[in-house]
Amino acid sequence: MTSRKKAESLTFEESMQELEELVSSMEQGELPLEQALKNFERGITLARHSQKQLKDAEQKVQILTSQNGHQTLDVFETNNQ
Repeated sequence: MTSRKKAESLTFEESMQELEELVSSMEQGELPLEQALKNFERGITLARHSQKQLKDAEQKVQILTSQNGHQTLDVFETNNQ
């Protein structure tokens, strides 16, 4: 088995890629129970890490788009007619 990086050191994209690979291998249903449980545990760790990264990014966007503590975003309107 290849060595895995700690989830905290992965980028969001790397986390999602590994998570997709884990899910795919588990969906095939050919893993021994012990390996399936290890994959499940790793998947939970990756999902939590990815969720934290998304939350952090959302907070950063909110900070960057606020002005004097108030949101300054305008309604997005398309010109599709």
